[in-house]
Amino acid sequence: MAINIQTFRVRTLTALVFVIVMLAGLFINSISFISLFIFIMVGCLYEFVKILKRINGDRFLYYLPLALIYIVMPLLMMIDLGISENIYSPLIPCSILFSIWINDSMAYLVGSFIGKTPFSKISPKKTWEGTIGGALLCVIVIALAGHYIPASKSIHWQHWFLIAVICAVFGTFGDLLESKLKRKADIKDSGSFMPGHGGFLDRFDSLLTATPFVWVYIYLLF
Repeated sequence: MAINIQTFRVRTLTALVFVIVMLAGLFINSISFISLFIFIMVGCLYEFVKILKRINGDRFLYYLPLALIYIVMPLLMMIDLGISENIYSPLIPCSILFSIWINDSMAYLVGSFIGKTPFSKISPKKTWEGTIGGALLCVIVIALAGHYIPASKSIHWQHWFLIAVICAVFGTFGDLLESKLKRKADIKDSGSFMPGHGGFLDRFDSLLTATPFVWVYIYLLF
């Protein structure tokens, strides 16, 4: 029991520090925002190269173009979504992050209570019930927030609805993609940057796959 309590304390403290750092990076100013995502980019690249090296040995260099597409491009897109015409606004980046956090958290909770049907062999703990429940709750919460929170009313709630759908769908895909990479590399976590929570890729795998599709929606279909 003591070990479980200690583990819980470590995970809670780590999560608290993570949230504080993320919120500070998002809301202080544009410099903190850019610095935050460059830091995330470097961490993700470091872990991704290590995983590729475990999978492919010395041939991992041939896969570096994948690193540019998988990590660098999405995080540059995130920075672009926050800074438009030299004006900084964390509104869209926050919507992506909150959508992913809500989707992941609710999928875990719903799956823990009523999950019975396996979603994918890649990630055996995921269930259809949890995945669908997490996505629905994510969309509902983000749409309601977009409708009722004053700062969000500059964008119609239907756009928040669609952004949440994009994040839920492609964020889940990102989680499965990273799980497959870890399985090929025969590792549990991508790194140990966050004690009790894993590494950079473990925390931002969904963000990496959801952000490009939100970017496309914002710039081409918005």
